[in-house]
Parts: sequence; structure tokens; C-alpha cells
Amino acid sequence: MNYRRLKIWSLGLRIFHWAFALSIMVLCLTGYYIHHPFALGIWTGVKTNFLMAKVRYTHFVAAYIFMAAVFFRLYLFFFGNRFERLIDFLPLSSRNIRRLRLTIRHYLYLTDGDTRHGGHNPLAGTIYTGIILLSLVMIMSGLFLLFPENHLWASWGVALFGSQQMARLVHYFLFWVFLVFVLIHIYLVIWHEIFGSEALISSIFSGYKFLPKDKESKPREVGI
Repeated sequence: MNYRRLKIWSLGLRIFHWAFALSIMVLCLTGYYIHHPFALGIWTGVKTNFLMAKVRYTHFVAAYIFMAAVFFRLYLFFFGNRFERLIDFLPLSSRNIRRLRLTIRHYLYLTDGDTRHGGHNPLAGTIYTGIILLSLVMIMSGLFLLFPENHLWASWGVALFGSQQMARLVHYFLFWVFLVFVLIHIYLVIWHEIFGSEALISSIFSGYKFLPKDKESKPREVGI
């Protein structure tokens, strides 16, 4: 099969991806420690003076990077290249609904063939969009917890969550949602790299994917 090398991801999208990914990693590690500080005082011979303060500071710095990445991705949803916009992957058109069905069947090993998406497939794109929306909830709950005395965040926080305790519960629940998302995302990326032909992992570094020239060919259906 002949392939063509096609530029899919802009530099901005790639910067977003790594800023988002690394900030989530730091936020999960520091957030779990803030929730359950397993090291206090002297710990295995290491001085832990001001450890909670340092972890909280790291958490807040990562949170601002996370916020910047989320807002930038919202911008790319509407003003990025054609592969980065919502209209390209959300199942709102007959084409994307058909691609969504094919993608699900492909993941369930019910179709033998490449689903041939340029950017995000409709299933992944829909999940990513949901994660970005949940990120906004995470941001709002985090700012409410960080600035309870600020009139703006206090009013928004009470309106959205009712109380700080509920905001803390939502924040903690979303921590697990993001953790599970990261694990599934890594698994599917490796799965695609093994069974696909797009060079998915290298594309998030270079921006280029390899797509078949016969893009209109249809996958072969396989019986159960």
C-alpha cells in the first residue's frame, strides 16, 4: 500500500499536548500528596521541612500551566487547522457518525482494516472534548478551593458546587477520572502504534502522519 506523509498537528497543538500531559502528571502526583501527605517530619532520614508548602507551590504552578493549555485548546477547537477543529471529529455529521461506528467496530476487532482518519477519530475526539470540558470543572473547583475569600470565586464556587466540601469532593473525583483517562490513552496510543500505520506516536513530535493514498477504500467487515 502506498502512503503519503501529511502534516496533521500544528506546532501549537503539539505544545498544548505536552503542556497538558506534563501538567496533569505533576498535578496528579502533588494532588495525591496534598490529599494524603504520607511524609511528615523526618522521613527515612530526609528532612521534610516545609514539604507540604513546596508540594502545594508546585501544584499551583502546574495548575496555571494546565489552565493555559486548556484555554489554548479551546481556541484551537475553533481556530486551529482543519484537523484540530471540533467540526472535523465530533459526530455531528453523517460522515463522522459513520466513522464513529467504524472506529468502535475497529476497536472491538469487528472490522479488519484501517479506519483512515487524518486527525482525531470521532470516538477519540469526542472523549478529548469531554476531558477539556471536565478540565474547566477541575479549574473552577480548584480556584474556589484556592481563593475562598475572593468574592468572584466564592460566588461562582457557591453557585456551582454549593460548598467548599462539595468542590473538594468534585476535585478529588476528577483526579481519578484524569488518572484513568491517562492510562487508557497511553494504552490506546501504543495499541495504534502496533496495529496502525499512521505513526501516531511520532506525529505528536513531528506533526506528520502517514496516511494511505487510497483514502476512500473501505475496511473489510469481519464476522463475529
